[in-house]
Amino acid sequence: MMPRLGGKYRDIEIEVMSKPIAEYQTDEYFELDLPVAPAIMVGDEILVEGSNISQDKVEVVICRCLGLPEPAQEKKGILDRFFGR
Repeated sequence: MMPRLGGKYRDIEIEVMSKPIAEYQTDEYFELDLPVAPAIMVGDEILVEGSNISQDKVEVVICRCLGLPEPAQEKKGILDRFFGR
């Protein structure tokens, strides 16, 4: 998800943090005041922590942060989702 959005919105910086679960459960990590993994943050806003989120919702928040109009939400049927249309 993030590489596609990073390619589409070149004005954003994407930082991916990947660590063993044990490192996210230390006192030092909690002192950083970062969200519980898995999580997605845009700027200082925590979009989701501890669960998944759709790419569409992340894209809406990115557009808001960049001052761009929100992308049009189109309804996709099961075949469109399956074939990536």
